[in-house]
Amino acid sequence: MKVTLLFPGQGSQYVGMGNNLQDYKESKDIFNLADSSLGFSISELCKNGPEEKLKMTEFTQPAIVTHSIALFKKLKTILDEKNITIERVLGHSVGEYSALVAANALRFEDAVRAVNLRGKYMQEAVPQGVGKMYAILRIPSEIVAKACTEVSNESEQVMCANFNDPTQIVISGHAGACEKAIAWLKENFEGKQMAMELPVSAPFHSSLMKPAEKKLAEFFNSIEFSSNTIPYIANIDAKEYRTDGKTIRSNLETQVCGSVLWTQSIQSLDPSSLCIEVGPGKVLTGLNKRINPNLSTYTLDSKESFEGLEEFLK
Repeated sequence: MKVTLLFPGQGSQYVGMGNNLQDYKESKDIFNLADSSLGFSISELCKNGPEEKLKMTEFTQPAIVTHSIALFKKLKTILDEKNITIERVLGHSVGEYSALVAANALRFEDAVRAVNLRGKYMQEAVPQGVGKMYAILRIPSEIVAKACTEVSNESEQVMCANFNDPTQIVISGHAGACEKAIAWLKENFEGKQMAMELPVSAPFHSSLMKPAEKKLAEFFNSIEFSSNTIPYIANIDAKEYRTDGKTIRSNLETQVCGSVLWTQSIQSLDPSSLCIEVGPGKVLTGLNKRINPNLSTYTLDSKESFEGLEEFLK
């Protein structure tokens, strides 16, 4: 038997992450390793908050990666005992770092430090209020992409940041350009539509993140990227890779400003694939149902999750 592992991104965090993992040594070891690698207690923040601090991007990202890998370590023990192979891994935005740790391309210690800085650099890249992100609902992706192209210019830009599912495209960029794109859609698309501003602190996965991309690339010089031993699907092109560390590094650098092609990535899976969401919440499980209702996805983040896993694997 083979499984595909999915690792969630920002927005799935909550106070109390890891409280259901205290009985598992391999999971506790990851939280301890994260604390020593970061130089502060991300484990305490995950478990007890405060929520406002956990929502800060520089803390959110390492918290999600830490919790995801703590879950993964326990899951890997179970899969190995049952001789179940991990066929591939993929992660949504910052979840790609978790996926690459699972694929043995990144050391956990390096990944958790990288995403701490990634969050900090993203926050610093754009002054507060300059950029925005909106979820566009019920409009085909090609129409949303055209709207972004039509209203963007040299001084103000907006682009598709996340292709979350066929009915939800997130746009990101300068605040004015985002609003112009929404106005363009109202004028040029006759069907039902909705635009919801996202409560984020910066316009992620847009060209405005270029300063963050450059700083992160400098940090990458201090860590090692290895060839992945498990195939992974990259956010930037929805292609499956088994490749060298140089290519993996390049993909992660491009990902900072690039679009997250989640819909396309899930559509590339065989419909018979067994997927397990490894991380906080069940956001990806919900997206999968809208992308391909026939795809079996199991949510690992609950008190009873490991007990129910055996039934799912049958």
